Amino acid sequence: MRRFVQLIVCGLGLLFFLFVKPIVNYVKNFAGFENWESSIIIPQRENFIIALVAWLLIIFLRKGKRIFLKQYDLSAEDNLDARKMYTQINLLEKIIIFFIVLFAAGFILLSFDGIKKIGYGIFASAGLAGIIIGLSAQKVVGALLAGIQIAITQPFRIDDAVVVENEWGWIEEINLTYVVIRLWDKRRLVLPSNYFLEKPFQNWTRTSANIIGSVFIHTDYTVSFEAMREELDRILEHTDLWNKEVKVLQVTDAKEHSVEIRILVSAKNSPTAWDLRVHVREKMIEFLQKNYPESLPKTRILLDDKTKPDTKLDE
Repeated sequence: MRRFVQLIVCGLGLLFFLFVKPIVNYVKNFAGFENWESSIIIPQRENFIIALVAWLLIIFLRKGKRIFLKQYDLSAEDNLDARKMYTQINLLEKIIIFFIVLFAAGFILLSFDGIKKIGYGIFASAGLAGIIIGLSAQKVVGALLAGIQIAITQPFRIDDAVVVENEWGWIEEINLTYVVIRLWDKRRLVLPSNYFLEKPFQNWTRTSANIIGSVFIHTDYTVSFEAMREELDRILEHTDLWNKEVKVLQVTDAKEHSVEIRILVSAKNSPTAWDLRVHVREKMIEFLQKNYPESLPKTRILLDDKTKPDTKLDE
């Protein structure tokens, strides 16, 4: 019942204002009131109807969106289609609501003689391209147009894993003028929409929720790489974090004191990939500590022990 409260209130209000004249006449004749025509109800009847129709359209739009999105599950492992649809529908909803409110406000303002010019001005700015009114409005209009462009091109979607401003997180909200990113430590990073059209950022899940994580380990030259590969196989086979797609151990650099080993592993999504990287790093270090402690990074100092010649002491 709670879900239909707004719809019921809006419907009753619309019915009241559609039949307000006979209702007022009946109440006037029944109660003896003579000045009901001069009250705000009758003169502003059309404006109330416009506002209620706009509210009704917004209610139907939101309910239709919820019904349509029920067939898409964001919690699924492969949720690329769901994230794409959620992003498009949510932004499309915001754009339509914006124009519904804009036109409703314009129609209401046109009913007042003193401020008809404002109403005409609102209609003049209702085009998709928009009109920049004054230098102070340029950034707002630019952010609005950027939000519409993001809805069309979709450089990122709801729940995409991104790296922005050296912060890693997930796209939580995409609004017309700003985007909210949920960071890994539960903070929220709020950026204007045009930021993503002007500056580079990383999108880790643009084409798929699957992601490859890397682990770097530095060891001494004496380590056994084959033994490390066997240990990596054993670690991955005993964890549910790995999705059994990517498993690579390579020596990627050789420096004067140590060698750099890179491990690549894949997971179903970015949070799982993070946990898998941490797990693999910890287990590989434990393996080296227990089985190859002499192969941990070290600094060598070679002492050349030269025998001094014997000297005879004078008697």
